[in-house]
Amino acid sequence: MPLVASGIFPPMVTHMIDIGEESGRLPEMLVKIGDFYDTEVEVAVKGLTSMIEPLLIVFMGVVVGFIAISVMTPIFSIIQAVS
Repeated sequence: MPLVASGIFPPMVTHMIDIGEESGRLPEMLVKIGDFYDTEVEVAVKGLTSMIEPLLIVFMGVVVGFIAISVMTPIFSIIQAVS
């Protein structure tokens, strides 16, 4: 089978296509394959999002802290110079 020889598709996909061709229900098998990979991508994206979210919160905290220190430092310098 050319799909197996190409090496691009996972073995599960080529096996399900073979079964679909033999049973005469290829469109239904392709829909099942698509649904499976849609679910797999959703799970991967949720996992990636849950990992990135805390990093973004820490990064935004550092940016806000830097801005606060940048604003407060000149104010404190001016107060010390006046005193």
